[in-house]
Amino acid sequence: MDDGARDPSIDHVFGQDRPRRGEARTAIVVAVTAVMMAAEIVGGIAFGSMALLADGLHMASHTLALGVTLLAYILARRYARDRRLSFGTGKVNALAGFTSAVLLAGFSLLMAVESGQRLMAPIAIQFDQALVVATIGLAVNGASALLLHQGGDAGHAHGHHGHAHDAHAHADHSAGSHPHPPDHNLRAAYLHVLADALTSILAILALLVGKFAGWSWMDPLMGLAGAALVAHWSWGLLKQTGAVLLDRQPPQHELDALKRRLESDGDKVLDLHVWSIGPGIEAAEIVIRTASGRTADDYRTRLPDDIVHSVIEVRAGPSADR
Repeated sequence: MDDGARDPSIDHVFGQDRPRRGEARTAIVVAVTAVMMAAEIVGGIAFGSMALLADGLHMASHTLALGVTLLAYILARRYARDRRLSFGTGKVNALAGFTSAVLLAGFSLLMAVESGQRLMAPIAIQFDQALVVATIGLAVNGASALLLHQGGDAGHAHGHHGHAHDAHAHADHSAGSHPHPPDHNLRAAYLHVLADALTSILAILALLVGKFAGWSWMDPLMGLAGAALVAHWSWGLLKQTGAVLLDRQPPQHELDALKRRLESDGDKVLDLHVWSIGPGIEAAEIVIRTASGRTADDYRTRLPDDIVHSVIEVRAGPSADR
């Protein structure tokens, strides 16, 4: 049995000590979101708008969640070489994304409860003032979402076994590899500000209908609609990041493709485990029966570049074709 990494480094850092693409943009968004959060909460209370207050409370959760996102980037770099961590800090990214998703779900519930209470006990709304604050909030949220979307792989819901890899982590990349691995932490931040933009839109629509049609009940109803959609987004992010934290295997078709890369001349893969250890990087444990005399290093050269650490056991035996 041979335990090795594709990269000759023995510290299992795999490029996790380098700043990620979304870190600086996330810091900017955290500061802007905190300012807008305060403005919307104060405005919602002062002008009696539940939709605006819900948007502000929602943004408060996102300020906290975005802070978690930024902290995760910093901690991942700081402890990347900590030998107490078997595979470095790659899963800090998924852990922060999972935490953000939990916060997102919690505040969607809060939005739903507050909106339901306002439906049962409506109050007077100062539409003009609330519309001004909501419009500013939409502009800020839209700009933040665009900033994060351009900062990396934030806008795509990739699984954690996409066979992408960090462009700086290894020296043996193939020409056809993907330059930017999926970043669940950045995606969590993107979803938070996207949800903020959505609730701002719903708040504006509700306030406009309430102002010109007199349907004040549209304000809390839009709060309920926003809460439902935000809960849906949080569930998707929980599934993606939870899969990484629980070391879920990649889809069967990817495992079958890997087996085909390893099996030749009667060699047989007896056991195969692949799991994510960070954004776009994976580890593998493989048992192969061979009659050809190949070594673990021979098989390791057949692995895709995103499998950066592998434990390969080679067992001598008769050809599987006999």
